Amino acid sequence: MNIIALFLGDIPWWGWILIFLALVAVRDIFVQRAHTISHNFPIVGHLRYLLESIGPELRQYLVANNREELPFNRIERGWIYASAKKENNYEGFGTDRDIYSHQYLFVNNAMIPYKIKEGHPNYTDKYFLPCAKIMGAYRNRRKPFRPGSVINISAMSFGSLSAKAVESMNLGAKKAGAYHNTGEGGLSPYHSNGADVIFQIGTGYFGVRDKEGNFSMKKLKKLVEENPFVRGIEIKLSQGAKPGKGGVLPAKKITKEIAGIRHVDTGKDVLSPVNHSAFSSIPELIDFVERIAEETGLPVGIKAAIGKLDQWHELAILMKETGKGPDFITIDGGEGGTGAAPPSFADHVSLPWVYAFSDVYGIFKEYDIADRMVFIASGKLGFPAKAAMAFAMGADCINVAREAMMSIGCIQAQSCHTNRCPSGVATQNKWLQSGINVPLKSDRLEQYFKTFRKEFLEVTHACGYEHPCQFTMDDVDVSVGDRNLTQTLAATYQYNKVKVPFESMQKIKECPYLGGKDQHHA
Repeated sequence: MNIIALFLGDIPWWGWILIFLALVAVRDIFVQRAHTISHNFPIVGHLRYLLESIGPELRQYLVANNREELPFNRIERGWIYASAKKENNYEGFGTDRDIYSHQYLFVNNAMIPYKIKEGHPNYTDKYFLPCAKIMGAYRNRRKPFRPGSVINISAMSFGSLSAKAVESMNLGAKKAGAYHNTGEGGLSPYHSNGADVIFQIGTGYFGVRDKEGNFSMKKLKKLVEENPFVRGIEIKLSQGAKPGKGGVLPAKKITKEIAGIRHVDTGKDVLSPVNHSAFSSIPELIDFVERIAEETGLPVGIKAAIGKLDQWHELAILMKETGKGPDFITIDGGEGGTGAAPPSFADHVSLPWVYAFSDVYGIFKEYDIADRMVFIASGKLGFPAKAAMAFAMGADCINVAREAMMSIGCIQAQSCHTNRCPSGVATQNKWLQSGINVPLKSDRLEQYFKTFRKEFLEVTHACGYEHPCQFTMDDVDVSVGDRNLTQTLAATYQYNKVKVPFESMQKIKECPYLGGKDQHHA
């Protein structure tokens, strides 16, 4: 033994490296048969797998230019980060965008901008920008709701996002006077820190389901009664990343806390079905909406990604004939997605937001009922110029998901589906979550929302308007290529937005149904 010990002790450090490499080579050639590259090229073949594993990071930080990354390029992410941190979010020496590229937007400014006079709400509060419409007003719901912010947090469930991420967003939304959509995973304690909440009902009816997994009106009524900050109900028909597809929450990820929130059992996979069991047709959907609105008193809406339009025509016709139906509609673009989705769905199923919205809005305008709805837009719209386009097309609010995630620290690692999100935002790993400082991150979401509203208002005023609801389809041009060069949105999408009733910002501020009052009246 002493001789062996002496022999091993005489081996230099580089000798140990050679021994290790020799063992790896033996393993590659004679033991493992799963990987052809490492078998045919022992040792050096592993370099290929290493480079492949860090390829996204190399491209993101060293290879890709400022404008070519997807889904959000470096300039877009940088604007969100700087806005959230209250840092300099300007750019110098002019734009580096290709302003002659297809689909490029041009916002048409007025010769003389809108002037804010003393006594105007924005004279002292440059962030004040609520929704111009009231959810539930047309159908006289008992508890109508005017969103206190035109930018709000889109549907993201606890489970998809970490507890600390959801808590940071909810506190930030409270500070910014915005609402927070729960996602279909149920109302968690982390959604309950003071912000206005839109409670989403998905196909699994999590949080409002009976033991058989069916919808329970009794549980929904109890939830609404016990949580007065729930200001609306959203029925999710589909979502941008994977419309027409359900989901699975594996048993190993279901903690006692998640099981309690979702009203499911531990130890079993939880299915989010493709279809709703509470309704199976457009008339039944309308009846479901009306029953919920009657029982809870809250405005009720639907959320969908858009493909075929025949059932949207059916919905609009029945709504016009009966006067019944959803109070708001959230149009989700096919480019969305914060969790996991098969590439075939994420890449190809459902329309991008701009085509989806123009199709659906055009239908409701055709049947002369667009003015009855609050239209919520969702799909990479968390930037003032894109928001101007959305409002010009008929949107009344926008929801942001990934932009909100980035404001609290997401680095676009695109590992949401692995449970290894390095920023702790989209993971249930306790160690990775521990890096999230909730008070700090909530301040950053608040600041991102406020900066967005401030700059959006500045763009609005530059166009001669007091509120973004006054944008028309002629206020934004889009580059369409060929010999037409640019056209207005009206010419491109072949409709004109219905004029939104608007008196003044002061009237909105005095509205008894205005949300986010803690922030607005602070």
